[in-house]
Amino acid sequence: MTKPDLSVRIGDLTLANPVMPASGTFGYGEEFSGLLDLNELGAIVSKAVSLGPRYGNPPPRLVELNSSLLNSIGLQNPGVEEFAKKKLPFLEGYRPPVIVNVVGNDLDEYREVVERLETEPRANGFEINLSCPNVKKGLEFGTTPEGVGRITSLLRKATRKPLWIKLSPMVANPPDLAKAAEEAGADALVAINTLGGMVIDIEKGKPVLGGRFGGVSGPAVKPVAVKYVWQLYEAVSIPIVGVGGISSGEDAIEFFMAGATAIQVGTANFVNPRAMLETLDGIHEWMAVHDVARLSDLIGSAHR
Repeated sequence: MTKPDLSVRIGDLTLANPVMPASGTFGYGEEFSGLLDLNELGAIVSKAVSLGPRYGNPPPRLVELNSSLLNSIGLQNPGVEEFAKKKLPFLEGYRPPVIVNVVGNDLDEYREVVERLETEPRANGFEINLSCPNVKKGLEFGTTPEGVGRITSLLRKATRKPLWIKLSPMVANPPDLAKAAEEAGADALVAINTLGGMVIDIEKGKPVLGGRFGGVSGPAVKPVAVKYVWQLYEAVSIPIVGVGGISSGEDAIEFFMAGATAIQVGTANFVNPRAMLETLDGIHEWMAVHDVARLSDLIGSAHR
């Protein structure tokens, strides 16, 4: 039997398949390279990159819950120069496009990171993180249409490479943010980031996380993410990359039907380093059983 066609196009990039890691759950690719073949992924999404080094939040940084994970890493990373010199070169031997997740404390920092990487041939696109709930600065750019439009427009002028805007789920009207990003020149949207949360140790009488608050991810957030993708699909015409609680082919199919063109696997990578490849196999199997020849036929199909 001929395998279904899983190729997708996002902006100027053609991905062999729609499966990629969620930023922050896969390091910079090298960390997982001994556990799976990176060439089997549709794309590689890096951990966050800021202008200078970030040391992250104080420990503890992770709390495992019944159906979710609460994290407060704080976007720890070595900074753009170290990333360009020591992280990107490793990925030159692999085929999938590399999407760099960019963070900043202000508009100028976002712009400077993008401009620094614009000439790096292995940085094939940018995912602009406007929605991390466990840092003190940066989130405000992603909470209003005006803020999203402003930063998207600024970065659109700074790069010719694909520009993906990662949106926050913690807003009143997600479609308004999506429209603002599209109108300002975004090539794609990424939805959703983690939901804000916290856990209190009732014996010690204090928050468990060193940074007090964190981001909730994993299976518990999947219905929220599916609804968000559904709403965005009805509001914009640019591709949507769905993320939130995906750990199987069936989960991915649900996102495609809601309107996602591609998907990211996050928390599941911590439980099973081969979760992305198993998800990809599951997509193939589901499409074969249901006689779906092209992934494009599934995208947004639940709306029809």
